[in-house]
Amino acid sequence: MSIKPNHNYLDFTRKDRRGTIALLLVILLIAIIPFVYPLLIKKNSTGGVNFDATLASLQTKQTLVRDEKYADNNIKAGGNYYRPPSSGYPSYKKRNEAELFNFDPNTLSEEGWKKLGLRDKTIATIMNYRSKGGKFKQAEDIKKIWGLFPDEAAKLVPYVNIKTSDAGTAAKNYSNNFSESKKYDPTKSYAPVDINVSDTSAWIALPGIGSKLSQRIISFRDKLGGFYAVGQVAETFGLADSTYQKIKPFLQVSGDVKKININTATVDELKKHPYIRYQLGNAILQYRTQHGNYKSVYDIKKIMIMSEDIFNKLSPYLAIE
Repeated sequence: MSIKPNHNYLDFTRKDRRGTIALLLVILLIAIIPFVYPLLIKKNSTGGVNFDATLASLQTKQTLVRDEKYADNNIKAGGNYYRPPSSGYPSYKKRNEAELFNFDPNTLSEEGWKKLGLRDKTIATIMNYRSKGGKFKQAEDIKKIWGLFPDEAAKLVPYVNIKTSDAGTAAKNYSNNFSESKKYDPTKSYAPVDINVSDTSAWIALPGIGSKLSQRIISFRDKLGGFYAVGQVAETFGLADSTYQKIKPFLQVSGDVKKININTATVDELKKHPYIRYQLGNAILQYRTQHGNYKSVYDIKKIMIMSEDIFNKLSPYLAIE
């Protein structure tokens, strides 16, 4: 009986066929890479140009969005502060374009104030003060106008030109009910006055202070939440610097001031403070809404509308808890 030879060693199993095909594909891929690679490099290079163009376009759009969302800073040159969407919050009004020229604050018209760059509310405050007989005695007096920022006042002071006749009658229009017979005697000693606890009678006892002016000082003190420095008394509206210099040696300060929690205060609470008002109060609230509670009082310096001068004046009245 003859034996039939076994030829199975010439057959491929399914697994062998798959392996062979995979090997052929790898060999083919290696063979065509030198031809395809230069084409891929060229295509990617073109894509990079398109990417740069796209990036430039996106940056332009981002600038436009930023300009719509942020308003020009009224305090610190080159900065921006947050402008809330018009749907949820009132928009900040852009400051009038300033045109500086010599002017008399006692006679300048509303249009004149607008040319100087003042806002409508600030102009209304000035006109209301003048309508009640108020007068500006010296250039520095415009720094006491409510709503006028320190940097604005600093720009305007060199251009103030008060007529002699106005300056001569200003004392009467600045009326503090000071009797002409109550002359100042530089040799006389007056009882010390604690500016945080004194009443109107204590103020009236000082040279140059009448009943109305004493009431203004106390009203200003109450709105602030107390004085932390004697120099703050000089900021009282209607108090001439010459009068302040006379009473300064007899003033002293004690006690703590009332603080505002900037993590819980509302805009209505913030705007009542003479150093804050609505614009800054709203910016403080919006920053808190955007970034969460303040970790430190110094965090409000990150608000671009907050100048160094305002922060130094305001910080003693702020707290975070």
